[in-house]
This record gives sequence, C-alpha cells and structure tokens, in this order.
Amino acid sequence: MYSAYVIYSSIYKRTYTGLTNNLERRLKEHNNKKNKSTKAYAPWKLIYQEEFATRIEARKKEKYLKSGNGREYLKTIILAS
Repeated sequence: MYSAYVIYSSIYKRTYTGLTNNLERRLKEHNNKKNKSTKAYAPWKLIYQEEFATRIEARKKEKYLKSGNGREYLKTIILAS
C-alpha cells in the first residue's frame, strides 16, 4: 500500500506533499528533522492522506496535489482545520 500525503506546519504556514509506503514512519522522520527539506519547519501535522494499491497511482495523486488545482483544493482543507 502506498500513500500520497500532505503535512502542514501551522507555525510557518507551509505544506509538504509526498508519497510513502509507511506513513507513520515518514511522519516521524519529518517531525524528528530527518528530512533536509522539512526540518526547518517542524512540527508537522498530517492534513491529507489517501491510500493506493500501486506507487504509480500514488505518484499521480501527489503530482495533482502539487499542481495549481491541487494546491487550491488543499487551501480548503487547511482553512477547514
């Protein structure tokens, strides 16, 4: 199982979109500052997650979430939380 996910740093008002096959481990890595691109903005909160059977499907969703339409969709999620 693969997950496309979005995490949000409420302190810095930043999002990070990614994909993984182990979401719990990956979220811990982000919050323990093990990822170069996210360590400066910790702590992170999971705001979106969707599971897929294949990595290819998860990558398609990740690419959508990084697109203009996907970012607009994420803004509605951020405002609701």
